[in-house]
Amino acid sequence: MADNRPRLPDGFVAFVKQDCPTCELIVPVLEQLAEAELLSVVYTQDDVSFPNLPITSDDTSLEMSFFYEIETVPTLLKTVKGREVDRIVGWSQEEWSSFLGVEDLGPEDIRPYSPGCGSLSVDPDLEGKLRQRYGKGAASRVVKFASAEDEFEAMYDRGWSDGLPLIPPTVERVLAMLEGTTLQPEEVVALAPPNLVSLTVEKVAINAVMAGCKPEYLPVVIAALETACTDEFNMHGLLATTMPVGPIIFVNGPIRKSIEMNSGMNLLGQGNRANSTIGRAVQLAIRNVGGGRPGGVDRATHGSPAKYGLCFAEDEEGSPWSSHAQDLGFSPDQSTVTLFPGEGPRVIVDQLSRSPDELARSLASGLIGNAHPKWVMGFDAILIIGPEHASRFAEAGWSKEKVNEEIINHTIRDSNDLIRGADGIAEGLPEAFAGTSLPKLRPDGGLIILYGGGEAGLFSAIIGGWISGDKGSQYQTREITL
Repeated sequence: MADNRPRLPDGFVAFVKQDCPTCELIVPVLEQLAEAELLSVVYTQDDVSFPNLPITSDDTSLEMSFFYEIETVPTLLKTVKGREVDRIVGWSQEEWSSFLGVEDLGPEDIRPYSPGCGSLSVDPDLEGKLRQRYGKGAASRVVKFASAEDEFEAMYDRGWSDGLPLIPPTVERVLAMLEGTTLQPEEVVALAPPNLVSLTVEKVAINAVMAGCKPEYLPVVIAALETACTDEFNMHGLLATTMPVGPIIFVNGPIRKSIEMNSGMNLLGQGNRANSTIGRAVQLAIRNVGGGRPGGVDRATHGSPAKYGLCFAEDEEGSPWSSHAQDLGFSPDQSTVTLFPGEGPRVIVDQLSRSPDELARSLASGLIGNAHPKWVMGFDAILIIGPEHASRFAEAGWSKEKVNEEIINHTIRDSNDLIRGADGIAEGLPEAFAGTSLPKLRPDGGLIILYGGGEAGLFSAIIGGWISGDKGSQYQTREITL
């Protein structure tokens, strides 16, 4: 990759500022080095008269400090052919002597060590402006509001919002968000449906800012959008269907803890920033970049609060079983995101079942009602088993595989009860399905069992799915990379 930074004079280059006691301390050292012609230039960040040397150069614009990522002053660089090859940060008489090849460095009474001060180029009040001025800036069009415009109302008026207030995506905020990933801003994450517009990392960052994300959430948002835009997940189909479905997002692995996601009490509700904003950022990106807006391509008859974005983490630490990601072959050290095409959650209450078989039957009964009691095999589901319910299975030694199998077995019904007209209900399966038995869910992956929720309450939660398979959407899991 080409180095487009301004070139430096060969030799040794120092960065200082007058408002730094350590820089004041080493002025005699700088004078000695300048006189010996070992020091090529001294860049000063705040006072062009400091230090008073012929080689002092004005860096009050902080351009050189920004490009050479000076975090502490004094910093001493060694340069060859205009480029840095080594550096020393702060003042250490012993280290500077060795670095410069000078035995008697500075006056005899100089303090031998001082750590230095923060560079102005990393001052929080200036850093964003410097990124905008000297960095690549934003490739996206910058929208300027009139001075009398209320920026929050203006974002509503321009159709950027999902109905909730947005954080203004200033250039400074977007550049700060991009610090959350090693990807380049211009890299294309995916083609965003329904309009198949190139969704760049920068576009994702813009929508993540508006959603209220922190930079450390960005890798999860990017991985989720990569997954959403695959043919298998079929985000376009989720938008176009009249059913109330959207991407349900859950996270496994170490990143859950590092970004402080909620996997316990109220994990499907409000109150946790990561849970609340990651799913929202995904939906905003599809809306604002891909064009998937309600009333347009998004044709949901009733919709769902999940369409704002539903995101949560699995409680791996509390679970008696392996995580969903581990079931798929990922290691505990890998972080993953799974997207499931689902409705909003609903509860299954069972406060009386004591045996695992009783509870499995009870949970199966609750699952039968998803979409319609007569619809079977074509609609997957997530079952989030709460701690108190899970303890019934764990105490009996039931594995997650056994729980899954028994629940699906208990949903098997006589197809004569499922055909159209049975029980006086016109809805149902075609007559051709009569005379057999069918389970509600596909035995080979139709039910995802997760562990999570608060410790109190004999409850579990169900998230019903949209049509599975080639005609609908297949849930997908992807590793999250930084």
